[in-house]
Amino acid sequence: MPENARIMTMSHPSPQPLVVALAYDGLCTFEFGVAVEIFGLPRPELGERWYRFAVAAVDEGELRATGGIRIMTDGGLDLLNSADIIIIPGWRGVDTAVPEALCQALAAAHARGCRVMSICSGVFVLAASGLLNGRRATTHWRYTPVLRERFPAITVLEDALYYDEGTILTSAGSAAGIDLCLHVVQQDYGTEVANTVARRLVVQPHRDGSQTQHLARPVARPRESKQLGQVFDFLHLNLSGNHTVALLAAKAGMSPRTFLRRFEEATGTTPARWILSERLLRAKDFLAHSTLHIETIAGQTGFGSAASLRHHFRQQFSETPMAYRKRCFTAERQA
Repeated sequence: MPENARIMTMSHPSPQPLVVALAYDGLCTFEFGVAVEIFGLPRPELGERWYRFAVAAVDEGELRATGGIRIMTDGGLDLLNSADIIIIPGWRGVDTAVPEALCQALAAAHARGCRVMSICSGVFVLAASGLLNGRRATTHWRYTPVLRERFPAITVLEDALYYDEGTILTSAGSAAGIDLCLHVVQQDYGTEVANTVARRLVVQPHRDGSQTQHLARPVARPRESKQLGQVFDFLHLNLSGNHTVALLAAKAGMSPRTFLRRFEEATGTTPARWILSERLLRAKDFLAHSTLHIETIAGQTGFGSAASLRHHFRQQFSETPMAYRKRCFTAERQA
């Protein structure tokens, strides 16, 4: 590795960020399990800086999740006072009032810089707290009309897997919570670690937040799933290469026409747009966590030149690569 490729330390709010997941009577089991699986499991292979995890009870007394599962917690809403990340799983009902004490605790945590994220209908808790006023947010497509009607101060994104507003993050239906959580891991620890976690989950770490919720066929045919999975693995390992539809189709064992159709059904976008998105994410990772020169990053991510990287980066993120790097390094110094 070149001398100028020194890896930077991560910009965490603390050496081991504390993730607190909310629990309440009527808890959505799957969404809660996503938070536990990604942030709550020990990962000794990733070193000592991995997240700490706790569960905070919103209600007093016995808590039961969907399916009759009983939940034991580590404390009450006081845990939110020391949290670095708060996760709100799917709320117990879009027509169920959100306790004022919870709204106040979330507002206070966010005011001191805590990141707050919701999965699926958990967005209604964020909305009730007022934290989404004037912001963009997403949720499961079934709930977007209700969210827009009840909270007109929120710009509701109808067709996104998740949306990152910086310290406020929201995701669509259940499985999109996995994508959002992996996005947070990628922000905190980089692409390689996020991919390691994804492999442990046996999921493809290739979906970004702008991908559509409405896939024509969300479950691929068994043979095609394996074929496309091999293509995604190949692309992740060879992002800097020149990939044509014909070559990718041949690797998948499909005709170009069939490959394009199956690829878009699986991802909601075209191969070219997917590759561009992945290259930009890889470039962000290099910018945030290394001192590589911009020309070197452009070469290793397939943009060919710094000018091309700057063009696409600014078009996608509304800032230059160097401005993004400066912002990341400033956050590192302040941590």
